[in-house]
Amino acid sequence: MAPCQKLVFQARGRYLPERLSRLKTKAKFGPSPSGRARQSVCLRERRLPAGAAASRLAAEGRGRPKGPSCSSGQRDGSGGQPGHRTPGLSVKAPMEMGSSSTEKFYRIPKGKGPHSVGCTDLMTENATEGSFLRLYYPSCDATDNEEAPWIPDKEYYQGLSDFLNMYRVVGERLFQYYVGSVTCPAKSNAAFKLGEKYPLLVFSHGLGAFRTIYSAICIEMASQGFIVAAVEHRDESASATYYCKKKSVSEPQEESTSNMEKEWIYYRKLKTGEEERCLRHKQVQQRAQECIKALNLILKINSGEEVMNVLNSNFDWNSLKDSVDTSRIAVMGHSFGGATVIESLSKEIRFRCGIALDAWMLPVGDDIYQNSVQQPLLFINSEKFQWAENILKMKKLSSNDTNKKMITIKGSVHQSFPDFTFVSGEIIGRFFKLKGEIDPNEAIDISNHASLAFLQKHLSLKKDFDKWDSLVDGIGPNVIPGTNIDLSPAEPE
Repeated sequence: MAPCQKLVFQARGRYLPERLSRLKTKAKFGPSPSGRARQSVCLRERRLPAGAAASRLAAEGRGRPKGPSCSSGQRDGSGGQPGHRTPGLSVKAPMEMGSSSTEKFYRIPKGKGPHSVGCTDLMTENATEGSFLRLYYPSCDATDNEEAPWIPDKEYYQGLSDFLNMYRVVGERLFQYYVGSVTCPAKSNAAFKLGEKYPLLVFSHGLGAFRTIYSAICIEMASQGFIVAAVEHRDESASATYYCKKKSVSEPQEESTSNMEKEWIYYRKLKTGEEERCLRHKQVQQRAQECIKALNLILKINSGEEVMNVLNSNFDWNSLKDSVDTSRIAVMGHSFGGATVIESLSKEIRFRCGIALDAWMLPVGDDIYQNSVQQPLLFINSEKFQWAENILKMKKLSSNDTNKKMITIKGSVHQSFPDFTFVSGEIIGRFFKLKGEIDPNEAIDISNHASLAFLQKHLSLKKDFDKWDSLVDGIGPNVIPGTNIDLSPAEPE
């Protein structure tokens, strides 16, 4: 495809750097509409130049996830097949305007609830079998604490580059330039707010994402009085993740007093001839176990047991003792994380209900449809991502159960749930499908309000979230009950 004409995009009175103006290939996170039956991500085999790379940061996913290239400490995968959708990513965007300072035109929205929000990272054990999560929680007002970094390590840029089929050197520079100084509106390691017991919400990210990418949702839930454990999955579905291991004796340690090092695990793409459903089903089972493991870990901390955090942090984990309402626990996730919600509900009765955001149903096992999910379940779908086969699977799971609901947000896209929708300008966001026709803040408010109303009902919360009950029934501006997808059988030709 020939390069586009040189474009200069205007955003809120400012012009974006010209490096984003030479865009060639359009691609997205999430299963591709053209290959929904197989639901893989379809991208060209070739590596992308910088301009085309930027275009891959689009929403619903028409791109094949690119497997990792060789580098120290990473796991590699090979192959790949066209026709699959991949769960989404999110970001917030400061943009450098050719100076040493970064000016923030777009931000991930702050929580609208009564609580300030803090966050901290927790990793247990020196192996992949341990837990890794970011905890969002109601906090004391922390004027001295800085906001947490949105993407905390450069290796995540490398993983995103692999996933998006970009050269790492190009992708890392591109991400560093545009989002390197981005923070999320939660204070890092702020003191936990004591005085009440909070319900617990475990969150599962989508394919190609990681623990920090859904901060707008997690922060809002924490501001409304939830403790949120955002799991980073190690099933090779994240763009990148890591665990800590002890350094070898021969390794020099002059510059650091730590005897630990990060062992990185990157996204694994499909191998040639590999059946995607088998891989994704295996991964979703591991993901569900990681969600249950995170639940057990938080409850262990709540009971007062000592937990060793292998990450450097000054957060006082003892402050969480007796602060979790152990009778009010739910699970939530986006896309591949939506499938993880379903799998987790089928395996763990302590999850009293679940919320699946634009769920990707391919990984869900056939056995799950045989009355394996007894708990209430809310499907919140975007208007532009879903297709008949996927919706029919949701309906099969929820048939004849009034506690299982489905709504669709008008004008939304698959990337209306992750943070990227908030950090991209209007033109760039629309062009790359990071934004839908609906305002991103309105879309996320509808999703969050419907979620809170659903959680109040099924966790028996004494809050005022029932003021949004109508949204759960698909009643209100920019929301419809059920789906916008035509489910009538195709007429024979």
